[in-house]
Amino acid sequence: MIEIRPEQPGDIPAIRDVNRRAFGQDQEGNIVDALRANGAAVLSLVAAVDGRVVGHIMYSPLLVGGVQGAALGPMAVLPEHQHRGIGTSLVEAGNRQLRHDGCPFIAVLGHATFYPRFGFRPANTYGITCEWDVPDDVFMMLVLDEAKMSDVVGIAKYRTEFSTVA
Repeated sequence: MIEIRPEQPGDIPAIRDVNRRAFGQDQEGNIVDALRANGAAVLSLVAAVDGRVVGHIMYSPLLVGGVQGAALGPMAVLPEHQHRGIGTSLVEAGNRQLRHDGCPFIAVLGHATFYPRFGFRPANTYGITCEWDVPDDVFMMLVLDEAKMSDVVGIAKYRTEFSTVA
C-alpha cells in the first residue's frame, strides 16, 4: 500500500536519501533543500510504504510570459521501489492538487517516454522553450487552464536554485 502525503519536517533526511540514491549524486537533494529553505516549494509530496519514505516529488514556481505555473521536479523513487507505480502515484497526486489549486500549467524536464502518459506534451508545441539548451522531447508542459495559457509564449524561467546549487 502506497501512501502519498505532504512532506513533513521529519521526512527531510529520508527525502535527501531518496534523491541521492535515485540520482546517484547529491545535486537534486541539494536543490530540493535550497528550494524548501527559500520558500519556493509550491508542493512537496512523499510516497511512503509501511511508514518508510520511498519516493518524493517537488513542484516549484516557474514563469512563462508573466504567468506563474509550476515546475515538476525533482521526482525520485528509491531504486528498489521503482517500476511499482510509485512515481506514477506521486505525479498523479501532485498534478491533481495543482489543478485543484488553480495552477495554469506544469512543466517538466524529464523522460520523454514517462511524462506523456500524464498529458505532458513537448513545450515547443505551445510556443514555449526552456531557458536551458535541452532536447525538445524532454522539456514538456501540461496545460491545466487553457484560457489562462491561450496567449502565453516565450521562455520558461526556473528558480535560480536550479542553476546555482551544486
